[in-house]
Amino acid sequence: MAGTTDVWTVRRVLEWTIEHLKKNGSDTPRLDAEILLAHSRGCPRIQLYVQYDEELGDDERLKMRELVKRRAAHEPVAYLVGRREFFGLDFEVGRGVLIPRPDTETLVVQALELAKLMEAPRVLDLCTGSGCIAVSIAKNCPKARLTALEISPAVADFARRNIEKHALGERVELLEGDLFQPVDGREFDIIVSNPPYVPDGEIATLDPDVRLHEPELALRGGADGLDIVRRIVTVSAKYLSSTGALLLEISSEQAESVVKLFEEHGGFQPARIAKDLSGQSRVVWARRKE
Repeated sequence: MAGTTDVWTVRRVLEWTIEHLKKNGSDTPRLDAEILLAHSRGCPRIQLYVQYDEELGDDERLKMRELVKRRAAHEPVAYLVGRREFFGLDFEVGRGVLIPRPDTETLVVQALELAKLMEAPRVLDLCTGSGCIAVSIAKNCPKARLTALEISPAVADFARRNIEKHALGERVELLEGDLFQPVDGREFDIIVSNPPYVPDGEIATLDPDVRLHEPELALRGGADGLDIVRRIVTVSAKYLSSTGALLLEISSEQAESVVKLFEEHGGFQPARIAKDLSGQSRVVWARRKE
């Protein structure tokens, strides 16, 4: 978009950006282009469709040019615009925070299915990150009370802002610390977690968007990806109520190994696997033995 005196309308900027991002490896060039342009113009994305023939102002072009340059270098769109939608809700994100994924909505759905059977479920969200899981459960289950845990103070700041943004400060408690340490001695009806579960050897093979920009702390799970998962399974039973359940997001390749971890622990009923919308095993969960 640089170095020309031609008129740059919304339509032309979109067309140019889509082709440019295609050449630079974007899997979703049209969506990326629309989100970035809407952000540059300060309008809802849907509004672009009635603005096709409008010319961009100099400030809008400058802002868009810089965003496209960064996106072409594989910086995630969510970081560029500072937000990501998850479970129909808007979440603030930024560098150092794992970007919410649609696959993780499977974990929320499964937790809500269990929560609706309880009178006033106490839910613990480990490795909360942006807080998207805790906030989504709280928004969709008004009778639930949530506790969200995060080890990184900087990331916890994003979770805190998202909790406040959705007016859930009275029902979602945010604590900082390593896994269960901040809630020692307490009991919950549901424990959920999207822990780091990428095997160390696979980090280098991840898409550039993830490998170059997203936090390894939220990705790296040890040699087989299950270091944190093992820690959670090993100690979680003592934090669960008599009929409480533990739900863990994992990769499809790890599902059977995690089922085996539950079996070897001995403190859980037979584990079950929930699949995501693409049919991949995504959540392993089990109730505590009474």
